[in-house]
Amino acid sequence: MSQSRSYVLAAGGTGGHMVPAAALAVELTNRGHRVALVSDDRGVRFPGLFEDVETHVLPAGRLGGGPLGYIKAARKMLAGRSMAIRLYKDLQPSAMIGFGGYPALPALLAAFHAKVPSIVHEQNAVLGRVNRFVAGRVDAIATSYGEVERLKDSWQAKTHLVGNPVREAVLALRNRPYPIIEEDGIFRVLVTGGSQGASVLSQVVPDGLALLPVHFRRRLQVTHQARVEDIDMVRAKYQAHEIPAEIATYLPDMPEHLAWAHIVIARAGASTIAELTAAGRPAILVPLPSATDDHQTANAREITAAGGARTIPQRAFTATELAKQIQKLGLDTQALENAAARARSCGRPHAVRDLADLVESIHAPEAPVGSRRAAAQGRPAYA
Repeated sequence: MSQSRSYVLAAGGTGGHMVPAAALAVELTNRGHRVALVSDDRGVRFPGLFEDVETHVLPAGRLGGGPLGYIKAARKMLAGRSMAIRLYKDLQPSAMIGFGGYPALPALLAAFHAKVPSIVHEQNAVLGRVNRFVAGRVDAIATSYGEVERLKDSWQAKTHLVGNPVREAVLALRNRPYPIIEEDGIFRVLVTGGSQGASVLSQVVPDGLALLPVHFRRRLQVTHQARVEDIDMVRAKYQAHEIPAEIATYLPDMPEHLAWAHIVIARAGASTIAELTAAGRPAILVPLPSATDDHQTANAREITAAGGARTIPQRAFTATELAKQIQKLGLDTQALENAAARARSCGRPHAVRDLADLVESIHAPEAPVGSRRAAAQGRPAYA
C-alpha cells in the first residue's frame, strides 16, 4: 500500500463534474488516503455520492452579468481562495485535483498560492473554461478523450489520457452481456437527458416511437427520465400511443436500467458517454446545442465514428428521423449487438485507477511531523 496522504478534490455542482470526483474519492480512500471535497451548495448535497467524504463549501461567483456581475464574481472568488488557503494549512494536501466548474476555481487559485501541486481532469472533448484558464499553471492535465479541443500544443507534455471515471455499479456492467433480444420479445428503451432532463426528448421521443411499425411498437417497454414540468405531458403522450412507459424525474437505479436497455436515447454529456461506453450500450444521441463550446457534439464523435451510436443534431431531431434511426438498428438484432460491442470498445474501464495513479505520482514533499500532527487534530469548517 502507498504511503497515506491527504488530497483535496474540487468540482462544480453538476453531475458531470461530481460523478468522476466521487469515483476518484472512493479510489483514493480505498488506497488509504484522506480525501476532502470542496464545491458549492449543490455539490456537497449531491445525492448518493459524498456521504462519507469530508466536504467544504467555498464561495465562487460565476462570470457574467456585465461589469457589476464580474465585480461580484471576483469578490466571491477571492473570498473562496482565502478560505481554501486556510483549509490547506489544516489539511496539508499532497495535491489538489480540479474537475472543472466555477466552484473549482478558488481552490485551484489557492493551490497556486500555497504551492500545492495541482491537476485538472477534463471530462469533455473540449477543454472547459475553468480548466483552460488554469491549464498553463497546473502540474498535469488528465483527459477523457484522445483528442481534446482547446488544448494547446504547449500543454501536451503534461497531458495524460485516463478516461472519465464512472461509478463502480456502472463499471460492473462491462462484465454482463448485452441483453438477449428474443424474436417478438420485449424491446427496452431508456431515455435520459442527464441529471436535469431534456424537454426536447420528452416532446419528440414518444411521438417517434409511435411511428414505428405496429409489430415493433407493441414490443416496446420504455423508461423515460423527464423534467418535472414535462411529466404530465410525457405520460399523456405514451398513454395516447399505448406504449408502456415508466416515467420519473430521477432514476436512482440508473445502472440497473442501463443493464437491461437494448438502446438508449440521450443527450451527449460526458458522464452519459462514459457510462454508455463502459457498459457497451448502443445509443441515439442528441447533443445539447447550447452546451458551452458545443462540447456535447464533440463528446459524441468518438462513439459515433466507432459505430456505437448515431448522432442527430437537435435541429434535425424529429419524430420521423428518430423512428428511421431506431428501425435501422432495432429491426436488426445483429446490428444492435455490433453497435453495443463498438460502444464498449470506446470505454476506458481503468479510468479511475489511472487517474488515481497520476494523482499519487504528483505530490508535495511530506510536511514536517509537527505540521501533520496539527493537521490531524480536528477538522474546522470553512463554509
